[in-house]
Amino acid sequence: MSEKQLPYMIYAEVTPNPATMKFVSNHMLVVNDAVYEFSNESDATHAPLAARLFSFPFLQKVFITQNFITLTKMDGVEWEDVMLELREYISNFLNAGHSVLDADATAASGEVREASGITDHSAAETPVEERIIEILDEYIRPAVEGDGGAIHFKSFEEGKLNVVLKGACSGCPSSSITLKAGIKALFERMLPEVKEVVAEEL
Repeated sequence: MSEKQLPYMIYAEVTPNPATMKFVSNHMLVVNDAVYEFSNESDATHAPLAARLFSFPFLQKVFITQNFITLTKMDGVEWEDVMLELREYISNFLNAGHSVLDADATAASGEVREASGITDHSAAETPVEERIIEILDEYIRPAVEGDGGAIHFKSFEEGKLNVVLKGACSGCPSSSITLKAGIKALFERMLPEVKEVVAEEL
């Protein structure tokens, strides 16, 4: 039996942000390292799985990239009370043959990409910015994704690096502070042109 014939299996992982939980699949869910984040059902017009997940009234955000989904819950709901139900729901949805994203969401037109919540690095305009993106992708991104989040280069000007945090990294002050400090320390060693790191949460 080939990998494509294997059923979807979903398991849950805790993240540094107590408001989020990471649900990992044994298959890729999106292609080309695309990142999607939705705050409500109307945002998820081209993302059937995200739209259906908002039927759970306690969910505030749905973040999808690679082979995992990070869900953000409201206060007053404990993960231990809903985690198994969410795992089963996601697994059943995928094994029934439903799509994570519809054709429009993967068409790569600017309008559809914007409407479907996709984000990516801003384009590098200088050799320094190219090196910044390389360092983020090689050293920072794997750790951030391991914690159920994503990080993107936004801009670099006069020594100040602006990055955007998504998923589990968003909305968690302690993890954001730790991440920001780690990024700054890394760039101090590898690219001293970076004097300051500003982490935005969108």
